Amino acid sequence: MSTIDLWTCDCCSLTGVAATGGGAGEPSAHDEEMTALFDKVCNWGRWGKEDQRGTLNHIGPGEIARAAALVKDGRSISLSRPFPTQPGTENPRPAQHFMMVTGEDRHAPHIPNMEATFDYIGVAFHGLVCTHLDALCHIFREGRMYNGRPASDVRSRGAISNSVMESRDGIVGRGVLLDMPLALEMDYIEPSRPITVEDLEIAERRLGVTVGKGDILTVRIGRDVRPGRGDGKIAGLHPHVGGWLHEREVALLGGDGPNDVMPPDAQAIWTNPIHELCLVGMGMQLMDNLDLERAAKTCAELDRWTFQIVVAPLLIQGATGSPINPIAIF
Repeated sequence: MSTIDLWTCDCCSLTGVAATGGGAGEPSAHDEEMTALFDKVCNWGRWGKEDQRGTLNHIGPGEIARAAALVKDGRSISLSRPFPTQPGTENPRPAQHFMMVTGEDRHAPHIPNMEATFDYIGVAFHGLVCTHLDALCHIFREGRMYNGRPASDVRSRGAISNSVMESRDGIVGRGVLLDMPLALEMDYIEPSRPITVEDLEIAERRLGVTVGKGDILTVRIGRDVRPGRGDGKIAGLHPHVGGWLHEREVALLGGDGPNDVMPPDAQAIWTNPIHELCLVGMGMQLMDNLDLERAAKTCAELDRWTFQIVVAPLLIQGATGSPINPIAIF
């Protein structure tokens, strides 16, 4: 019995949004295929009915120790974009950063002889610009999130299940970078060309790496070198990649885009299939909007596409995710 078949269970089965009033018309053949794929990759109950860690269960002490052994050159690289304060097509709700006390007014009130500066930040981090981690309570399918928990578990004060606090101790493991433009001999991946399972396996062969259990997979599409970038058109993964990620027992997925093709098809029942398959079905958190340019150059220079990676979200009780600054260590 395959890994996929082993964890297919009746409790994961979806009835189709059209049948529950969430969409228009009858489900198409594509919708039925997607529902079947969701059922195949579903991990609900795999680690117990109370589990909220999902595919992070693939990372144990052995995987963390193996990742530490990859540190040989003593080089660390941020995989994050700068705090997104500049408005634009892809950033309609820019982050806030302003000074409360500047150097010109550096004398702290009510504290004699103390000189300091203070600033404030605020951000709506979900979207196409901020580098962030999606917690498992971020996306629902037919009113349910990972492990069958109801959408109503996310309340006005935050989520009572599947929140970012499940990653409070950080996520540490073997990072793998698949540089798709390099592997496919392109300058960048066109937004209209979803990355397929075949593409990923070509990249594995050409880069000399194999994605496996507990890996933190990052996929470069070359978003930042595409002419016209910033227009909201971003390449992403084909939905069938969800089955591949499940078979390989990947722990965490990230990309230099939002992982799904953008813009989404607003008329589709499965609007963001990678988010729905990963977050809801597999219990796999996602890292959106990474900056993989420097890491890709370093990997090419060193001719190694694996490294230790450390992902540390902010500890925000009940949050649906968090801004992050992942660090790749070579």
